[in-house]
Amino acid sequence: MQEEALNAPVAVARQLAQDHNAYAELGQALREQPPTTLLTVARGSSDHAAHYMAYLMMARMGRLVTSLPMSLVTLYQSKIVCDGLVSLAFSQSGQSPDLVAPTKFFRAGGARTVAFVNAETSPLADAAQFVFPLRSGPELSVAATKSYICQLVAGARVVAAWSGDEDLQAALEQLPAALEQAAQQRWDVAVEVLKDADKLFVIGRGTGLPIAMEAALKFKETCGIQAEAFSGAEVKHGPMALVEEGYPMLVFAPRGPAQAGLLALAEEMRGRGARVLLAAPAGTPGAELTLSCTGNEDLDPIAVVQSFYPMVEALARARGRNPDSPPHLAKVTKTN
Repeated sequence: MQEEALNAPVAVARQLAQDHNAYAELGQALREQPPTTLLTVARGSSDHAAHYMAYLMMARMGRLVTSLPMSLVTLYQSKIVCDGLVSLAFSQSGQSPDLVAPTKFFRAGGARTVAFVNAETSPLADAAQFVFPLRSGPELSVAATKSYICQLVAGARVVAAWSGDEDLQAALEQLPAALEQAAQQRWDVAVEVLKDADKLFVIGRGTGLPIAMEAALKFKETCGIQAEAFSGAEVKHGPMALVEEGYPMLVFAPRGPAQAGLLALAEEMRGRGARVLLAAPAGTPGAELTLSCTGNEDLDPIAVVQSFYPMVEALARARGRNPDSPPHLAKVTKTN
């Protein structure tokens, strides 16, 4: 897991060096024939990456994006209207039947279907009309790291191509260097604070919330910590009733419109007795974990997770667990 996480900047550079025309063609197609409906199709870490892309599309393009409950197709046989629909499926392996079946259904109904997949020869790749390889290389650890980061980048590339945003495109080209820096951040204090924890809140907002969701999943699967992700706004609607003296809380506060509220929340939770680990750019008052910045604040969440992965891998080992082989889990999960 550690080796693959640290290899993510190289994998991102490899992806960014290829498929320029394919992304440009998809962006042009979305401009010339705007979708009436956008759906993401994904599970687990891939779903968190899809949420990131969806947030960028909603914030930058003004287009609502829905995360598909796959059982609507696989179990309930719902006849979803496909006119004007664009579906975007994310997967490392491309093998899960509940991603393949909706993609086949939508394509047969006339929708435009897109797949972002690491395994170019897979059932999902075969089912989709447009296929974008993640190019993260073989990923052997059960816990996804570099493939997740490559999914985040692929989603941002679609938004850059669709919007024609040259600033975002330029920042993407500079991203591997920023990720190299992020991978070297030392978050040792988090290992010390969390090595005996049995529960945890992970807080984010906006483009950072999908990173909090991914972090919570990794805490569960690699460290055995009952971690839950919440929006900085949502956590006040009930969950903070659980906060007591010493309650551990990891707050991701990268640059952007959500940062001020997250910093205020971190301070408020400290006042309630929580043990807050604040991750924010260098120089931010109260920050114990330093976040690297990228060439565009909408890409900063990708640098956040690049710094997070080595820490959570070290935390798992500090807790006596093997992060490469979490109990009861397999690299490829097939659900219906």
